[in-house]
Amino acid sequence: MPAARGSNEILRSNPPDMMELVSTLTARSMTEQSKTHFEVIVIGAGVAGIYQIHRLASLGIDATVLDSAPDLGGTWYWNRYPGARFDSESYTYGYSFSKELLNEWHWKERFSSQPENLRYLNYVADKFDLRKHMQFNCRVQSAHFDEAANQWRLGLDDGRQLSCRFVVLALGLLSAPTLPRIEGMASFKGRSFHTFDWPHEGVELAGKRVGIIGTGATAIQVIAEIADKVGDLTVFQRRPNWSAPLNNSPISDAEMADIRSRYDEILAACARTPGGFEHEPDRRGFYEVTREERIALWDRLYEEPGFGIWLANFREIFTDEAANAEFSEYIADRIRRRVKDPAIAEKLIPKDHGFGVQRVPLETHYFEAYNRDNVHLVDIGETPIVRVTQTGLATTDRDFDFDIIVYATGFDAITGAFDRIDIRGVAGERLAEKWKDGPSTFLGMMIHGFPNLLMPSGPQSASATTNFPRGIETGVNWCTNLLEYARKHDIVRADPSLQAEQDWSAKVTKMYSAVLMRKAKSWFTGYNSNVPGHEHGRPRYLVYNGGAPKFVSEINEVVAKGYAGIDLTRDVEASNRHPAAGAARSG
Repeated sequence: MPAARGSNEILRSNPPDMMELVSTLTARSMTEQSKTHFEVIVIGAGVAGIYQIHRLASLGIDATVLDSAPDLGGTWYWNRYPGARFDSESYTYGYSFSKELLNEWHWKERFSSQPENLRYLNYVADKFDLRKHMQFNCRVQSAHFDEAANQWRLGLDDGRQLSCRFVVLALGLLSAPTLPRIEGMASFKGRSFHTFDWPHEGVELAGKRVGIIGTGATAIQVIAEIADKVGDLTVFQRRPNWSAPLNNSPISDAEMADIRSRYDEILAACARTPGGFEHEPDRRGFYEVTREERIALWDRLYEEPGFGIWLANFREIFTDEAANAEFSEYIADRIRRRVKDPAIAEKLIPKDHGFGVQRVPLETHYFEAYNRDNVHLVDIGETPIVRVTQTGLATTDRDFDFDIIVYATGFDAITGAFDRIDIRGVAGERLAEKWKDGPSTFLGMMIHGFPNLLMPSGPQSASATTNFPRGIETGVNWCTNLLEYARKHDIVRADPSLQAEQDWSAKVTKMYSAVLMRKAKSWFTGYNSNVPGHEHGRPRYLVYNGGAPKFVSEINEVVAKGYAGIDLTRDVEASNRHPAAGAARSG
């Protein structure tokens, strides 16, 4: 267990103090779990939650983190499937808040794998002594706002009832896995699981007959990784996805030293780019250069690591149908060159959307997997899956026998994790009901009618459309600054106005009209055929797609104007004791 790792290292270095250390760790855990009230409760111990509790602890705010998992890590704790790794350059994914941390950690690969990513998050938690603020194996079932007390009441699955002034929802954007709705799933006698629930002890694949449903980002990683390890692999594809090479490589000691020397430059580049990556868009106009020049750029980007082929491209590929079609055909031709069977190649090329209008999966030899004799592609658009049987899957064409079935069927993205908690605001309004046709927020970080509820990476923020840690640091810092302001000015209630929320949601919606993303059936637009009500492709405006610099500018402007758009209620008695607090607006 990662939780024990740091403790064992200490025990080995100080064996005489073993009993004292165990006693200290146990006392910490018991003290945290015996408390029933905190100033702030953070839900989620992933990348966002870890940074959030660091900020709160540094300020001396009485706070705790709750997580349903046995340990910290969020995405990087749960997703143990083969091939799981960053698609962000490792050194742009790590936290930037500590120079010492940046100088200590050596990323081993340009795009780090799940085990190393989890080690990193454990290292951060141990270095800053954050575990004492965390509680695991406790799922939050309900969060109800108490209007009389201006507090949140939380109900946990272990029976405890907790209260706090502020709740921070550090919920993962892709943390609510969805299984397909196929008859007979419980009847299969072999092993079956969603990729999110890939067994942590590992799965013996050698010689096994494996069926995998899905060809999204996760499936692309899994298929490429296991194709040469299984006996036989059958891929069931509903809709193909565009994908481009990851071009991963090790990071040597010398290269890591160079990266450390340039961290200020690297992070500054991330801060000024729309996606929060090092990759900056080509500022030339698509039609200002010749076809030959465009091909030359694309050839270079295709061979380079990471999202350059997507984000260092011409800006018109996101907004102009003809430009996107030309570039999509370039990528299609690349796929045809890599897949030997022309018929299979055509099945792997999307026909319903262009390249880059939804998040692009990056791959390592994914298309080459279909050149193997033991890998088979089934188009379930032509021959749909009818049912799961005791021995495998039945389509309208034939029966397939498997030892293992893998469901790579995606997530109830962005809002799904919120919907799984019974969240109720003013007058008992249910958040799931308020958001049934799509989320509405203020800045993607607050919700009208749900006071004192903060979301560092919530729906309609820029987190989902940017390099995630860069986005969550922005969100966590903004939320923490508001919490600091509330303490200083004796604020007991912070609630965005309905008008402010409506204006923000309208702005987010309008942004979709300018980009081709609006036409894609992707989680950016709330499409998921496995979620009732989301399968018809009616758009849900989930993300802010104006780019990170614009987002940062807009949320900072709110602060500069004295948290304009947020109704702030002071504790009058406390303010009378501290006149300086009177600078805050009262509700």
